[in-house]
Amino acid sequence: MSQPILQSNRLVLRPFEAGDALEVQRLAGDRDVASTTLNIPHPYQDGMAESWIYGLPDAFVRGESATFAMEDATTSALIGSIGLRFTALHARGEVGYWIGRPYWGQGYCTEALRLVLTYGFEVCGLVRVYAHHLTRNPASGRVMQKVGMTHEGTLRKHFHKWGVFEDVELYGQLREEWDSKTG
Repeated sequence: MSQPILQSNRLVLRPFEAGDALEVQRLAGDRDVASTTLNIPHPYQDGMAESWIYGLPDAFVRGESATFAMEDATTSALIGSIGLRFTALHARGEVGYWIGRPYWGQGYCTEALRLVLTYGFEVCGLVRVYAHHLTRNPASGRVMQKVGMTHEGTLRKHFHKWGVFEDVELYGQLREEWDSKTG
């Protein structure tokens, strides 16, 4: 079973390839990108991207997650990553994403999130999709709001990042809400 490719007018969401590693390291290795995410290390060491990319196909085959390279449909430039981690027992998925700083504020993340929500609800049969963002990164929350996710609360001092306990904002969307919004 191979991971699907999702497309919109401006984006192609595809499986990562070994050749993406240098660009992943460059984009994700930006301190500003790493600072606003939970799981991206800084500094981003040589070999980390290759190791991460290498494990993605097996995680998909095991039904754990689907992680997509976000690519510009016209230029094929790597923009970032978006993934959906599955909890099959509860028919839910958790979305996580990052965008390279040169692509911030251009609507790519919102477009990618819509594609992944469609995939999660309509292809994977999920009942609920949720995501969270660091409270100090409100731009990520605006992305979630634009696709119709509901703010469900603040988790105070929920994560520890770079020596600081961080508050996070939790958003969610149910299948019936998605269906009513998308017709």
